[in-house]
Amino acid sequence: MASIFTKIVNGEIPCYKVAEDDKYLAFLDVNPNAKGHTLCIPKEEINKIFDMNEEHYLGLMKFSRKVAKALEKSVDCKRIGVAVVGLEVPHVHVHLIPLQEMDDMRFQRKVSLEKEEFESLAKAINSNL
Repeated sequence: MASIFTKIVNGEIPCYKVAEDDKYLAFLDVNPNAKGHTLCIPKEEINKIFDMNEEHYLGLMKFSRKVAKALEKSVDCKRIGVAVVGLEVPHVHVHLIPLQEMDDMRFQRKVSLEKEEFESLAKAINSNL
């Protein structure tokens, strides 16, 4: 069965797209730890990050770095935190989280944004790529 992220890649579920190329996709997390919380995924459904071949893994990290740099220009923060947990969705995903304090990395802490805020934020990050 396809993961929720594969359904996003296939256009079956909408997302607030930040960046995309032929192998990777970045979109805003709809249940964010902080404003701008972005997920970077390979379009290919792979369950575990270390099951990726080295070239694909390095490609995802390079893509994530590019998105993180744009995110940092778009959202007021001290830095961008990065996490790869992989338990909640069986599809590799890199969390990029704008940080003001360490607690922003806690996945129990969430912020609420309106649809318009998500749309505006996705555009702002994309414009800084």
